[in-house]
Amino acid sequence: MCQTPIPIDTQSHSLTVISGPTAVGKGTVVRELIKRHPQVYLSISGTTRSPRPGEEDGVHYHFLSDEEFSQRIQAGDFLEWARVHGQHRYGTLVQPIREVLAAGRPALLEIDLDGARQVKKTMPEAQFIFLAPPSWDELVNRLEGRGTESADEMTRRLATAREELAAQEEFDVVIVNDEVNRTVEELASVMHLT
Repeated sequence: MCQTPIPIDTQSHSLTVISGPTAVGKGTVVRELIKRHPQVYLSISGTTRSPRPGEEDGVHYHFLSDEEFSQRIQAGDFLEWARVHGQHRYGTLVQPIREVLAAGRPALLEIDLDGARQVKKTMPEAQFIFLAPPSWDELVNRLEGRGTESADEMTRRLATAREELAAQEEFDVVIVNDEVNRTVEELASVMHLT
């Protein structure tokens, strides 16, 4: 069970939450958005999973042991957290978000569906965007093309993806990631960055 998120005062500040199924291209789209709009703060999540090749602690994620993650939950350090794909925990550290919003910068959270739901309960004024694939077959192709998951992990991720796709109507805006440049432009427009 996830803890109750800590409310953050976002008065006149911009917080956007982006979510979507595995392999939809959230990371690619968000990286390109940040490259074009470096004023946007991208939250770095904490996770209990091991780093993938090329990932660095404190840059891509804050890699935490199960024990460290539990301690941070008890200390109230997470805005939201969840167990993803039935395995690893991910969470958004609250303090950096507070600081960025207080400084008047736009902030972006790239999180899973459970995390987005937690944030929506305590921060309904945030903007919630769902990144969708052009089709189910394309999503499967993208996941297979990554080559980073075992067959069991792919099965788990696709089962989760079906649940996530069914939740699109919970979001303020749905953007179909059919072409990265177009998708980034639409996201920037929705975030009022252009």
